[in-house]
Amino acid sequence: MRIPTPLRSYTGESKVVQAEGATVDGVLRDLDRRYPGLRFRVVDEQGRLRRHMNVFVGLEHVRDLDTPLDGVDEITLMQALSGG
Repeated sequence: MRIPTPLRSYTGESKVVQAEGATVDGVLRDLDRRYPGLRFRVVDEQGRLRRHMNVFVGLEHVRDLDTPLDGVDEITLMQALSGG
């Protein structure tokens, strides 16, 4: 999984980390075991992807955390930026 710059403090500044899971949420839960607090920055209290977070599986933008993975998918987390 590719990690956006604002979340790298959770991964020891690693840009790319390995994780396992059958779904996007499974991967996020696996990462949270290794990097506590990371999943909370991506998923809200209702178990939904936060509005400012974008997840890509390969080149496909997904919003469903139950999106199945084939075990070799590259996942990219992107955080929307705003400002004025």
